[in-house]
Amino acid sequence: MRVWRQISHRSPSWQASDALLAVPLALIAAIVVADVLTGPHVPLGPLLIVAPAITASFASPFLTALVGAIAVAALLGVGAGFHLLTTESVGAQIISLVVVSVVVTVFRYLRERHARELEQVRRVSEAAQRVVLRPLPRRIGPLRVASVYLAAQEEALIGGDLYAAVRTSVGTRLIIGDVMGKGLTAMGDASLLLGAFREAAHRKAALPELMAYLERSVCWNLAEPTEPGQEGECFITAAIVDIPDALSQAQMVSCGHPPPLLLRDRQVVTLKAGAPAPPLGLGELSTPEYRVDTFLLEPGDLLLLYTDGVVEARDPKGVFYPLAARAVSWAQDSPMALVHHLRADLLDHVGGHLADDAAVVALQRTAGP
Repeated sequence: MRVWRQISHRSPSWQASDALLAVPLALIAAIVVADVLTGPHVPLGPLLIVAPAITASFASPFLTALVGAIAVAALLGVGAGFHLLTTESVGAQIISLVVVSVVVTVFRYLRERHARELEQVRRVSEAAQRVVLRPLPRRIGPLRVASVYLAAQEEALIGGDLYAAVRTSVGTRLIIGDVMGKGLTAMGDASLLLGAFREAAHRKAALPELMAYLERSVCWNLAEPTEPGQEGECFITAAIVDIPDALSQAQMVSCGHPPPLLLRDRQVVTLKAGAPAPPLGLGELSTPEYRVDTFLLEPGDLLLLYTDGVVEARDPKGVFYPLAARAVSWAQDSPMALVHHLRADLLDHVGGHLADDAAVVALQRTAGP
């Protein structure tokens, strides 16, 4: 009864693997029958080692040990039937079977423990991602919004790319950026910029004033006192877009960030900045001037913001990902569908693994409020 309770409290995969469990059990039964029929002159007992080895490939450590115990019991039964338990040959077979069963059970346990630790790391990373990189709502004022984030480090889920949206009294402000580097260090730098943007986006009326504030914040925080000589080595490319609710004319300030794409009537327009400022964090090396670029964002238009991890992604032959050419294929889709297609297509282009973090934000102005 106690054993049955342990089995019933296994993971939900028990119901999926109980059919596979019949394979090693049937194998044990077939070997025992064949061993009995062939007699003691053709020992088939060593073949029972295969049963726990097969079980370890799909079952839990408990079930692996259980199958190993059944195999040992079957070998003991055959040896007792032939009155060979006291012989060296059968004794060696029993010891070998016990050792193999213990080894595969231990390895299965270690594999499951590693999988649990990795899953815990992923859950913590996902929680950190939701705190630092808050999910964008699907609707922000008159805008339909969708986003996707692909981290280069699979166990981290988040790295140095960032994006955020803030509602003001007259419209919506969005930021997208890319911190030099990747992983947890870049995530910390990204959180500093996002916090400064969310705090100042309501107070700074003009985009140049907002960008200057972010520049000062980045310079204060990225060069830590414990890291002498790091000035000028840490920087963040970023772009801020201001989209009024009542007007079709939007504004943008770019600090070394890749230009957004405007999709209109199955055509792509690259919104290049007239005079882009240097990346944030390099203000002490020069006197940046933040110039505002304007463009029309009319109902039905799609605006695509992205980081360089998208356009610099290479396929196995070294070819860069053609974002503009691919995006125009889905220009008539919704932002959510567009982002979904781009994510799948980008991963297919690179073979499933990115060398750098990548983020995409798609938004569309609607005719409604």
